[in-house]
Amino acid sequence: MAAVVDRFYGTGRRKTSVARVWIRPGSGRIVVNRRAFEDYFPRETLRMIIAQPFHVTSTAGQFDVLVNVGGGGPTGQAGAVRHGISRALAVFDEKLRQPLKKAGLLTRDPRMRERKKYGQPGARQKFQYSKR
Repeated sequence: MAAVVDRFYGTGRRKTSVARVWIRPGSGRIVVNRRAFEDYFPRETLRMIIAQPFHVTSTAGQFDVLVNVGGGGPTGQAGAVRHGISRALAVFDEKLRQPLKKAGLLTRDPRMRERKKYGQPGARQKFQYSKR
């Protein structure tokens, strides 16, 4: 007897944000940190970023999404959610992996803020040279 899996998991990361994403077949509801998707991400551009995996795979409105996200700012969190949804969709159906990969949605964006070095005012800035 095969086990019935009702939801699929994907971890998404971008900058310092980490998103834990569960998807399950449903009506297209998205809940982020127990809040409505529209409340958590008020900017339209961030909502478009998050919905991208569904548009690429033509599965918009077919899945309910439950997200726990933390760290970073709104843009990093939106990127992490997008990455998590993409990975969860790839687990759900292996055929969706190819279009997601082609669109670059399965690749983690590694760009992070560079750390500040000790004895300096910033990550790259050096103290001003004084001739006298």
